[in-house]
Amino acid sequence: MSNNQKIILWSKNGCSYCKDIQSYFNEQHIPFSTIDVTEHDDYRNILEEKYGVRYVPVVEISHDSNVYQALLNPDIDTLRKALS
Repeated sequence: MSNNQKIILWSKNGCSYCKDIQSYFNEQHIPFSTIDVTEHDDYRNILEEKYGVRYVPVVEISHDSNVYQALLNPDIDTLRKALS
């Protein structure tokens, strides 16, 4: 993982997939930020504008820039590959 890599996890309360991803990041000591869409439909509107989805989890990864790659419905294997 690059030192300049930034990760954003879009999640909501009660989402088991979101919790799994958070646990993975924490276990691997991977720093990340969270955007909680639980009571924020305006945040879901942002996801819809950017990626055409209104669901979570969505993981955005930036490699050494402000351009983010989005992983829609990511699993742990997909995350590992995207972070390597």
